[in-house]
Amino acid sequence: MDRTANGWGSGLLGVIIFSGSLPATRVAVGDFSPLFLTSARAVIAALLGAAFLVVLRQVRPGRSDLGSLVVVALGVVIGFPLLTALALQHITSAHSIVFIGLLPLATAIFGVLRGGERPKPMFWLFSGLGAATVVGFALSSSDIGSLTGDLLMVAAIVLCGLGYAEGATLSRRLGGWQVISWALLLALPMMVAVALITMPESWSEIGGPAWLGLAYVSIFSMLVGFVFWYRGLALGGIAGVGQLQLLQPFFGLALAGLLLHEPVALTMVAVTGFVVLCVAGAKRFA
Repeated sequence: MDRTANGWGSGLLGVIIFSGSLPATRVAVGDFSPLFLTSARAVIAALLGAAFLVVLRQVRPGRSDLGSLVVVALGVVIGFPLLTALALQHITSAHSIVFIGLLPLATAIFGVLRGGERPKPMFWLFSGLGAATVVGFALSSSDIGSLTGDLLMVAAIVLCGLGYAEGATLSRRLGGWQVISWALLLALPMMVAVALITMPESWSEIGGPAWLGLAYVSIFSMLVGFVFWYRGLALGGIAGVGQLQLLQPFFGLALAGLLLHEPVALTMVAVTGFVVLCVAGAKRFA
C-alpha cells in the first residue's frame, strides 16, 4: 500500500510539473523554430542528466535495455516535443488540451501492450469517461483547430503514450531519472547536430519569454518532471497512475488563473471535481 501511495504521489508531482509544458512551448515557438526548440531542450536536459549519472556513478544499462531506451528517446525526447511544437504553430495551447485528455488512455493501452498490465474492465469505463470529459470540456472552451495541427497532436499522443509505458517498464530495473537521462544521452549526438543546423541567425531577436519557455521545457518538462513521473508509473502502475494526466489541463488552467490572473470559470471547477472522481475510480480498479 505504501509503495502504491508513493507512486501516486510521485506521479502527481510529475503531472503538476508537466502542466506548464504546452504553454511554455507555445511561448517559446514564438521566437524559436520547432526543430531548434526540440533539439535545444534535449541537449540541455542531456547535459544535466549526464552530470547526475557521472556524479552518482550510475551503472550503464545493459545491451538488452538499448531497444527500450531507443523507444523512450523516440517517444518523449524527440517525438512528443517536436510534434507538439509543430502543432502549436497551427493551434492554440488551449486547443491542445483536447488531445492531452487522450494521453492517459494511450498510456494505459501501451501499459497493457508493453508493460503486461491487466486492469479490470471497470478501469476502462472510468478511464474512457474521464478522457471524454476532458475532451468535451476542451472542445467547449476552445477555438476551431486546423487539420494539420490536430493530426500532429494525435501522432504526438501516440508516441508519448508509448514512451511513457516503455520508460515506466524500464524504470523498474534502472530507476526513473536514470531512464530519462540515458535516453537523453542516446539522442544527444543527433540533437546537437540539429541544434547547430537550426539555431537562430540572430540571438538578439529572441525575447525574454522565449528564453524562459526554453528553460522551463529543458529543465522541468524534459528532466525533472520525468524523475517523478517514471518513478510514479513504476511504483503505482502504468495504467492507474497514468490517469493522473487527466488533471493536467486543469492544473494548467489553475496556474494561469493564479499567475496570469486569468478568470477561472465555475464550470472548470465542476468538471475538475468530476474528473477527480474518474481518476479515483480508475485507481480503484487499476
